[in-house]
Amino acid sequence: MASPLKHLTGDALHTYEPTDLDDMSPRQAADAVTADIRDHPISADGTGLSNATRHIDLLCRLAARMAADAKYQLAPNITDLPPAETLGASAGHVGRAIAHYTRTLAPLITLTTTVRDTLQQRLDSLDHHSRLRVHLDDARRALAAVRTALEVPRPTAAASAPAPAPLPAPAVRRRT
Repeated sequence: MASPLKHLTGDALHTYEPTDLDDMSPRQAADAVTADIRDHPISADGTGLSNATRHIDLLCRLAARMAADAKYQLAPNITDLPPAETLGASAGHVGRAIAHYTRTLAPLITLTTTVRDTLQQRLDSLDHHSRLRVHLDDARRALAAVRTALEVPRPTAAASAPAPAPLPAPAVRRRT
């Protein structure tokens, strides 16, 4: 699946422009970023390091967009967005994903720049691979939480209003 996000080349090699995100719903934007992350996996080499940087960039843009949407949702008469609370929680989950992708940088840099000729160097790299896997798994869970939060159906105006209490039936009085 090709990523719906566009990126620049040449002088702006590390500048990614998710211009399509602005035209998507928050859930579609989260799905697009997740698809782009899936299309650019992180490996323990220079390409993986570049992809981690790409993921951080896209996630920061997604978090900023969700935070702006949450603020925008607080304006009156806005109905196209999920509730501000949902958007705020989703932005928090994206922030967790950003933190985990950022924490992948240390093991990635070590794995990319360290020679693994000796047995001890190869054994040391296992710890870096393990730390890398833990952070990638945690980032994946955070992105799944974003999707889950955005899937919650929005209450309609009628459903959110409390139902009126039923009126008691009139009592029938009989004379005896």
